[in-house]
Amino acid sequence: MKIRCIAIDDEPLAVKKIAGYIQKVPFLELVAECRNASESMSIMDKNDIQLLFIDINMPDINGMEFVKSLANKPFIVFTTAYSEYAVEGFQVNAIDYLLKPITFSNFLKAANKVKNLIELTENIQKETVRTTANHLFVKSEYKLIRIELDDIKYIESQHEYIKIHLVNTSPVMTQLSLKSIEEQLPSERFMRIHRSFIINLAKISVIERNRIVFDNKVYIPISDQYKEKFQNYIDGSFI
Repeated sequence: MKIRCIAIDDEPLAVKKIAGYIQKVPFLELVAECRNASESMSIMDKNDIQLLFIDINMPDINGMEFVKSLANKPFIVFTTAYSEYAVEGFQVNAIDYLLKPITFSNFLKAANKVKNLIELTENIQKETVRTTANHLFVKSEYKLIRIELDDIKYIESQHEYIKIHLVNTSPVMTQLSLKSIEEQLPSERFMRIHRSFIINLAKISVIERNRIVFDNKVYIPISDQYKEKFQNYIDGSFI
């Protein structure tokens, strides 16, 4: 397992230190070093980021306000020189709050907390979905619902839930991560093309400007992270 991370700090030495710590931990993957929250947002739009190590006192928008603004929050570890933000940090469900100067041992403890939470969540979610060759069962509103794989158009991440969009039927919501259901679906039939979307390859009819169009009104972007894999599939589908 690799946890995809961003280090965010407006102080060059501080962000380099956190980035160096990330690179020393085998189960962490450094995706980017950012000097402000706005820069990190553009990275998050293109990548599936699971963890932010973020300073609080930064120009333009501080780290606390930035985290509050996120609709689909990754795990958060605050890194700051100011202890007075600690209570507020935990109110936004931060996993840890590291005071500068940050030692590697304290950094590693925070990283392990995130790793343990992800593993626990994934184990619980495996009990929420069961997949066979042709259908899956998901728990939704205290019911167990059977969904035929052929009926799935695409799957959308929405905070702590996913929405399974179906042919000729209302979508089904279930408390599950996109990563968890991706692992349950046959990779030859379904592909993740964005941090928030998985598509049924058999339902693709229109591709326009790096977007897949469903029902002439739903546009799903193909992000840079998944573009090469998707292009290889398209290239292999040409007659």
